Amino acid sequence: MKNLSASSLLISCSAVLLLTPRNSIVASAFAPSPRRSTAATRASGFGGGGGPRPKMRSSGGSRLGLSPLPRGISPFEKSLSKGIDIQAQFRQGAKRAIDAAVRDGARRIEIEFPPLLGGSQSKSQFDDFDNIQELDRNKDWTMLLAPMFLGDGDYQGGKTWLIFPDLKECEIAKKEWMGQRYREATFTTIEAVTNDSVGGEASYDAPWGSSLMSGLSKMMGGDDGDAGLLGDQAALDDLTSSSPTLWLVIQPGNGGPVEDWVNCEKMAAARPDTPMVIINGALDKVRGGFYPAVFFPKLAATVDRFYKKFESAFYLKPFSDKGVYGWLYRVYPEPWQVVWEDVGRGKDGNAEVEYVPVAVLEKRPSYAEVVSMLVNASQRKK
Repeated sequence: MKNLSASSLLISCSAVLLLTPRNSIVASAFAPSPRRSTAATRASGFGGGGGPRPKMRSSGGSRLGLSPLPRGISPFEKSLSKGIDIQAQFRQGAKRAIDAAVRDGARRIEIEFPPLLGGSQSKSQFDDFDNIQELDRNKDWTMLLAPMFLGDGDYQGGKTWLIFPDLKECEIAKKEWMGQRYREATFTTIEAVTNDSVGGEASYDAPWGSSLMSGLSKMMGGDDGDAGLLGDQAALDDLTSSSPTLWLVIQPGNGGPVEDWVNCEKMAAARPDTPMVIINGALDKVRGGFYPAVFFPKLAATVDRFYKKFESAFYLKPFSDKGVYGWLYRVYPEPWQVVWEDVGRGKDGNAEVEYVPVAVLEKRPSYAEVVSMLVNASQRKK
């Protein structure tokens, strides 16, 4: 390492601690909106325990010719959810929906679902979890989704691009998923694709602080080059060797910098014919005005011209408000389903869950409308 002042060493060492992946140190102002924060984003409030396996009666969706809700998704089905691969059910539904949407000409596709449900560590919206867990599960979910497209020659030979939110996530994924079936895809990042597709002055919008961290990384590397604080550039695949036929964008913006969402629009505008599938990108927050336009003008400008035009291909969102529980569900090209969880006590004393469809709608309902429908269904039973 070249000569450094005491203050530079202190800052550099702090940066190492703040940006080391998978640690539990909360980032300071030096870090560019880190995704891997361990502060819990949900508070445990209901049904957290495992308990006896509840009885379950299936949704009437199948009787209406609609996709039934996946098994084990209710917070009252904790022991059931721990014993089955719920995420595999989600992937199967998402794959069918993406295929159908692309065939129908959709090029901006949204996939939204609870990523932590299922398996021995299953967690519902009522459990404590952090952004690292969400990010890891979304990454792994997408790594298992990508090979499902490789039976089609249109997606082979690196034409399926796995687009990670940043270089560190790309590096981690490439180290964890070594098999040839995964390496058939192209590993890259939002920054790399934006610069490759757009270029010039209109290219990548960098998060605040990223230039500072990049400079620190190079300074710490000294004669050996970049120290890799933000990730290893070698993890990026060459983007000139194949033209993409599918973009799988993993959790942009959500838990990271808002510039991710801005850059996704730039990518899509540069390659309008390439299907962009955003996976758990919290687009509801973007469309719903969670980020005030006065503070985030660039992001606000993308809403009407871009994010409101996305097709919700596979969408499964839990609702728990005013003492009722339910789901908003859609599998393209089907209509939207509002499903109420009728939770009672079975003959054996354990919880019994019945999924009751209360509305089938061509147009997506608002949050308030869904809650109202669920409340009305609950009151009708009384």
